[in-house]
Amino acid sequence: MKISDELRAELEGARWTKSSLSGPDGGDCLYAAKLSGDRYAIRDSEQPEVAPLVLRGGVFRAFVGGAKLGEFDF
Repeated sequence: MKISDELRAELEGARWTKSSLSGPDGGDCLYAAKLSGDRYAIRDSEQPEVAPLVLRGGVFRAFVGGAKLGEFDF
């Protein structure tokens, strides 16, 4: 997927929040950021070459809600 210059600039300037359950030594780190237009981005610190996943707000909130309910406890 090609990222537009506008989105690339927004991702580079985004305020990323690291999950408090991430590994203490910098491993297993998941970061999320709120973007413009009710969008969210998530990225894996161990795969910097992979572009962040950008989700619509409704999709992101559905995932977070499901995770809180244990729906993804595989």
